[in-house]
Amino acid sequence: MASESSVDYDRTKELKEFDDTKAGVKGLLDAGILNIPKIFVRPAEELAADELNTGQKNIEVPIIELTDIGDENWHKEIVNEVRVASEEWGFFQVINHGIPLSVLDEMIEGIRLFNEQDLELKKEMYSRDRAKKVKFSTNFDLFTSKTADWRDTLTLSFLDSDPDPSDMPEIFR
Repeated sequence: MASESSVDYDRTKELKEFDDTKAGVKGLLDAGILNIPKIFVRPAEELAADELNTGQKNIEVPIIELTDIGDENWHKEIVNEVRVASEEWGFFQVINHGIPLSVLDEMIEGIRLFNEQDLELKKEMYSRDRAKKVKFSTNFDLFTSKTADWRDTLTLSFLDSDPDPSDMPEIFR
């Protein structure tokens, strides 16, 4: 595709073909691709503009301290810190949350095992349906973003209620 002119390039078609595989980014790697598909490549002018706009070189990820979350005054402050970090950064690090390191390690191992499992099992979970409580997908904004992100996601939604454990991938439970 690198040799295609921008006039001949059909981004929507490439996005649909990628999405229809239900294999995600890992599926591309497992298939042995040699070149990154154009849907994942940011235009040079966009990268140059980002480079010009990055005045801050020593970036520090916001850290949210949860030790005193039970204290009503601190609780409000912590909620505000989460709001600010989410709005301004999109992510943050939580410390002193009380979750044992062994549980976090098991969670990471579960995700690794999920991603390494047979593709056909992952395809069964692939969905763009926002109402599904448990789903595997890639790029929630695949068809609306300028450039697709090089990522796959296993979503477990606890928004209205806990997901049914039987809906979760067996390897992940």
